Amino acid sequence: MGNGVSLIFLQQLSHRFRFDGRVSDIEAATGSAGEVLKVPTTANSRVPYAVQDGVAVLTIDYPPVNALGAEVRAGLLDGLARASDDAAVSCVVLRGARGSFVAGADIREFGLPPQPPSSIDVFAAIEGLKKPIVAVIEGVALGGGLELALACHFRIAAPGAKLGLPEIKLGLLPGAGGTQRLPRLIGFAAAVPMILGGEPIGAAEAAKIGLVDALGDGDMLRQAAALVRKQTAGRPPPRIRDLTAHVEAARRDLVSLDDALAGLVKRARNRRAADAAAKAVRGAATLPFADGMALERTLFLELRDSPESKAQRYLFFAERTAAKVPPKAATAEPIAVKSAAIIGAGTMGGGIAMCFAGAGIPVTLIDRDDASVKRGLDTIEGNYRKTAARGGLTGDDVTARLGLIRGSTAWDAVRTADIVVEAVFEEMPLKQEIFRKIDTLAKPGAVLATNTSTLDVDAIAAVTQRPEAVAGMHFFSPAHIMRLLEIIEGRKTDPRVLRTAVMLGKQLGKISAVVGVCDGFVGNRMALRRGSERLMQEGALPRDIDRVATEFGFAMGPCATGDLAGLDISWRIRKAKGTPAPVADWICEQGRFGQKTGKGYYRYEAGSRAPISDPEVEAFIKAKARELGHAPRDISDEEILDRQLLPMINEGARILEEKIARNASDIDVIWANGYGWPLWRGGPMYYADQVGLRVIRDKLVKYEAQLCDDRFHAARLIHELADAGKGFADLPPNDR
Repeated sequence: MGNGVSLIFLQQLSHRFRFDGRVSDIEAATGSAGEVLKVPTTANSRVPYAVQDGVAVLTIDYPPVNALGAEVRAGLLDGLARASDDAAVSCVVLRGARGSFVAGADIREFGLPPQPPSSIDVFAAIEGLKKPIVAVIEGVALGGGLELALACHFRIAAPGAKLGLPEIKLGLLPGAGGTQRLPRLIGFAAAVPMILGGEPIGAAEAAKIGLVDALGDGDMLRQAAALVRKQTAGRPPPRIRDLTAHVEAARRDLVSLDDALAGLVKRARNRRAADAAAKAVRGAATLPFADGMALERTLFLELRDSPESKAQRYLFFAERTAAKVPPKAATAEPIAVKSAAIIGAGTMGGGIAMCFAGAGIPVTLIDRDDASVKRGLDTIEGNYRKTAARGGLTGDDVTARLGLIRGSTAWDAVRTADIVVEAVFEEMPLKQEIFRKIDTLAKPGAVLATNTSTLDVDAIAAVTQRPEAVAGMHFFSPAHIMRLLEIIEGRKTDPRVLRTAVMLGKQLGKISAVVGVCDGFVGNRMALRRGSERLMQEGALPRDIDRVATEFGFAMGPCATGDLAGLDISWRIRKAKGTPAPVADWICEQGRFGQKTGKGYYRYEAGSRAPISDPEVEAFIKAKARELGHAPRDISDEEILDRQLLPMINEGARILEEKIARNASDIDVIWANGYGWPLWRGGPMYYADQVGLRVIRDKLVKYEAQLCDDRFHAARLIHELADAGKGFADLPPNDR
């Protein structure tokens, strides 16, 4: 990702630039060429320069992730100029310090005035260097880091390296040539998923598709120099921009390219960013390189300044804030987790076991009988086989992970486990019974975790003799896929246990957020379906409620989501709490538990997950509305949306008042990663700030008067912030 075309920089230098007669991208776009750029050869601490046996080595050293900040970009130009002028240098090696290449652009520069030189300036200089330059990729080459490598003439990668263009996840597209160079190098079929999907690939896959020229190991500098000698042999170094074979093939079959792009755009969580990326990629197939670069840049700048990308960049930083260990536990010594035991081999327990195995931690899955254990292990193996069939795991990966999971009906593994995770049904008596047993068996110092999604962690901890060892670890289903982990800090949870849970979440590849104890914690306490139930009691139909939600940006509406998750789970919880929901309860009483029974709010044909409106359900809703005294009326889309979102935001404010969440951004992280909130809207609290809390308050007051519903009684915090002209983002972190 670039940092803006540096015309200001060029004006300051008072001339356009080129290296050794090669015209830069900026010159190509303007149709003219000028003098060779001369950069002062002063030392740059971010990109130290050294020469070894005729090889100039430029090492990017910008902790913590070697981002392409302005100092790095300037240092690269400095080093290139020195290498170009040094007659003793035959080739250049570009690498990153501390075992990693470059993790991307420095997105902290977004929104600031352009700081020259831009990435495009630097990459043009690299590409135009007459002496061959090879990128040595260790660790990661992501975003601008991969674009930097693509500007080099050759690439060599260490076996464990990861390469990718994840800009789409920030509501952006690669803005410094990624959409133009990558398809020219590896072909459009391989490049399109990388650009519009954003997932990185490993070094072996990169070598297979031609993204890197070789895999190295050990002395990467020596191997890089040998690669250059072998590939050039006196010939001018190759430039990706000059490759034509894949472009010509794409032009001969634009229909297939358009179909592939359209399919990914349709599935994207940020349609605007995906559509722009698709246009840029198509430009690589239909436009000259310089014109494609200009199109990419225009589209990038439009996205960078869009509210959608700003929201996704907000979430990017919010996730990093959420992942921090709470101050009270920051200095605590974490417990080493080298083995795990999971109680319950159902869908959730099996998914959690896969999380541990994926992190290389041996785990024992325990259930009451052999049939349950076998069913759980068979499901795990089936999940792994499906992932391998899609190319997500190798056969060796599957074998290794299955080798870390064993099943048992005996509880012996609890005695030696460093962490025991309870994953049984959401029933307090059952969970307390399980914890009494765990307490008698688990070794001193073990972490005792409950996977409860709603229940009182303190009440569960209270049945043990060591409540300080108990914490909540609320995984989201399917646990091996969903990235969110709500970590619940109980009233007596020890700081060591809390820090261990946070660090373990990171080890498991989760996005973690620490919350306090309350009914439903953060996500389930704010559940979207609560507003839907009241709307249906007044005659609104599931298809209209879901349509409004999906038009807002949710992948699925609340009714369809309930059908997918299983309606019997929340029904069981409502019955235990004595909180009826007339429409949802009736649906469950008919045995309609969602997709797994073929009927829920909708009906489902065999083998299909597509919801079909059911006249039986709609007739009941209309009859129930009349029974409750609601005259038939058309409920507007605006009201449907307001009545779903406003109670969520209001409850979020109460959560902050009660110090259940540390800050508003943690709430947004939970909703964006666990409950399908559209990423490009930033989260419910961020969204409320964009709308304005005065507007939010006024709407709450209106609906409270209209509906006599306490859920619309505006929280004290909303009144205070609205009166002060502030938002949730202005609040200091809560210190529980």
